[in-house]
Amino acid sequence: MSYDFKSIEKKWQSKPEIEPVKIDKSKPKFYCLDMFPYPSGSGLHVGHWRGYVLSDVYARMKLIEGYNVLHPMGWDAFGLPAENDAIKKGIHPEINTAKNIANFKEQLQDIHAIYDWSKEINTTDPDYYKWTQWIFLQMFKAGLAYESEMPINWCPSCKTGLANEEVVNGECERCGSKVEEKKIRQWVLKITDYAQKLLDGLDKLDWPEKVKTMQRNWIGKSEGLVFSSPVKDSDLVLQTFNAHFEAFKADTFVVIAPDHPLIEKLIEGVNNRDEILEFCDDILKKRQQNRHEDKEVEGIFTGRYILDPVSEKELPIWVASFAIKDYGTGIVKCSAHDERDFKFAKKYNIPLKVVLIPEDPEKAKKVINQEECYIDMVNGILLEPTEFKGRRAGDVRADIIKYCEIKDFAKIKTTYKLRDWVFSRQRYWGEPIPLVHCTHCGVVPVPEDQLPVALPKVEKYEPTGTGESPLAAIESWVNVKCPKCGGPAKRETNTMPQWAGSCWYFLRYPTPDLKTEPFSKEAMQYWLPVDLYVGGIEHAILHLLYSRFFIKVLHDLGYLSFDEPFTHLFNQGMVCKYSDKTGLVEKMSKSKGNVVNPDEMVQEFGSDALRLYILFMGPPELDCEWQDSGLLGMKRFLNKLWNYLTDPKTIVEDESLESKKRFNSFLKDYQERLDHFKPNTAISAAMEWLNDAVSNDYKLSKNNLESLLVALSLLIPSFSSELLEKLLNKNLFTCFWPQVDEKLAAKTEITIAIQVNGKMRGTINIDKNLNKSEIEKIAKQEVEKWISGDIKKVIFVPGRLINFII
Repeated sequence: MSYDFKSIEKKWQSKPEIEPVKIDKSKPKFYCLDMFPYPSGSGLHVGHWRGYVLSDVYARMKLIEGYNVLHPMGWDAFGLPAENDAIKKGIHPEINTAKNIANFKEQLQDIHAIYDWSKEINTTDPDYYKWTQWIFLQMFKAGLAYESEMPINWCPSCKTGLANEEVVNGECERCGSKVEEKKIRQWVLKITDYAQKLLDGLDKLDWPEKVKTMQRNWIGKSEGLVFSSPVKDSDLVLQTFNAHFEAFKADTFVVIAPDHPLIEKLIEGVNNRDEILEFCDDILKKRQQNRHEDKEVEGIFTGRYILDPVSEKELPIWVASFAIKDYGTGIVKCSAHDERDFKFAKKYNIPLKVVLIPEDPEKAKKVINQEECYIDMVNGILLEPTEFKGRRAGDVRADIIKYCEIKDFAKIKTTYKLRDWVFSRQRYWGEPIPLVHCTHCGVVPVPEDQLPVALPKVEKYEPTGTGESPLAAIESWVNVKCPKCGGPAKRETNTMPQWAGSCWYFLRYPTPDLKTEPFSKEAMQYWLPVDLYVGGIEHAILHLLYSRFFIKVLHDLGYLSFDEPFTHLFNQGMVCKYSDKTGLVEKMSKSKGNVVNPDEMVQEFGSDALRLYILFMGPPELDCEWQDSGLLGMKRFLNKLWNYLTDPKTIVEDESLESKKRFNSFLKDYQERLDHFKPNTAISAAMEWLNDAVSNDYKLSKNNLESLLVALSLLIPSFSSELLEKLLNKNLFTCFWPQVDEKLAAKTEITIAIQVNGKMRGTINIDKNLNKSEIEKIAKQEVEKWISGDIKKVIFVPGRLINFII
């Protein structure tokens, strides 16, 4: 019989493979989760398949190993992506989103993943976002949500505010427009209260180090000393910050951020006040337009000095382009031991002082002569103060803190770059914020028994661009009675950001139909945290940070027993393809014309072939390039495997010892490679085994046939299910994960390096049980052309190399 993938895949994709998953305490659990998609109008492309197929491989593996597996799917359907798609098409977001979800679901079913569709959720479902609103209220009641009129990142195209995390290189993360600064009323979450907990939690996570580093850098913890410094000829006392306090005796000037709130008071009465303010505005405009590079240093002298408590000297105060309002106190003491400070001082002829030098005398001379900037705060040798002279800076860091505090110079201060999370969006398509504004009572939470605050049906939903949501124009929805006093009040008209529903969706999956609470305590104790989370690294400082924050809050409020949502994270690389428009190999996108539609590939080659190719393209954590020819190779492999396994001569009662050894050796390699997240090399192992089996006419027993098909079912489920049924009359999910016979799998062949006079001349694969003389004879024949004279000596290192000395 021939391999008719269309009829086979249609047959097996129409059969429900697994029953709805329930808690089963007799089995170990495995919660396998994909980052759920936002259903855009363009549908899935093969790049999306990569993560979904990868997670399915491991969900299937754990299921066959006997685990109770939860592998759900749902829709992240609120927010900018869905709303922008609806506006572009001129279709109401609710209608457009439902249509897109139906298309996505149909496409996802082509993957033949073992999703438990009984657990499906949709963040736009009122029964779901009721609980998103409930979580917000718990934060509000705990003092973690506050209202503020503040300058925020504003996207003129999306016509809404953006969180700092949504701005990339000065542009909107979603549409690419240049971001502006706009002062409007916002609801903000105090994520900064959790900065240290978010940092500490990273240490216990099995996540890619790159993601953990990105989060650490974004949170940006910095310890420094804060010095109270009076301003000469003024009643101002500035709090000046020094992060490199090991060299605090080197400070010779101070810089202040151009947008620091004390700037205007600081320069009151100076002659060039207008010039200074103009300079500040110019620097801020450059920042806003992303035209100011970090390596640039610009400044202007304020005409003011601090009276330094350390040196008892007057230190000049400069406005500097590199000074950041939110770093430290926004006013920083500067010295010869910071590269930007050094460069700035050289540019503006500000005197410098060296108090830290390297051990190397030649290098130390250059540092002392101020020819080079020396910044090593760990290994550098201190010259001052005399109490620490000659000691390594890193060894006396704690002592210097005590010294400065005892002398009443300064106090230790910990700062973070992380800013509070702007949680308001001036858009229609999002969760309404469940608060009302009462002229008598102030801001009042909507009673929990009145949730959800449903999004009203409207005809006009386009953003206004005024700083108000379209909801503000719906008087019948806005005007309500105050829940507290019964007087006239108005609903909050801003909506939540697209990240709100995705911050906790994994808690809802186990019990999606629960009416009385957002999640079941029993389900949380059994299923959570997530064991494997698969998704792109682009979410490192957005969704992955926000969801950790939500979970830590819910833990601290007593609703959860765990404080980290995802134990193990795997970031798949992007699938790239050559673009005729740009002439480059780039990430697939509709605008670049390099998208590959998986529906077409499935129709022509089959789902199993596409799954194989997606997994085979390269290490799953790296970006890879799509080649149309790759699918042809997978199709040929499946045809060859089908023909071999369905040949009546292949299946025997008991195969040869050589065949058993080769099969068990393959099975061991295959399993180990999958265990190490190397499905691409696991497929290579399968291909190599098949080539050997066909060329050597190896046979298979029924037991080994079953082991083979069960093992390969992780990659090619329809193919394997069909042959298990036809050849063995078995159902895949009644089979067990194959056990390797370690004795048969043990490799008896080793590779020996051959050298002549110490130079590498080749390798040989030999039986590890051969003795030295036998190995010497074989090796000599292999490198005969390099042996021109008598062999004086043979050096033999068992299991590694043989070296002929001529």
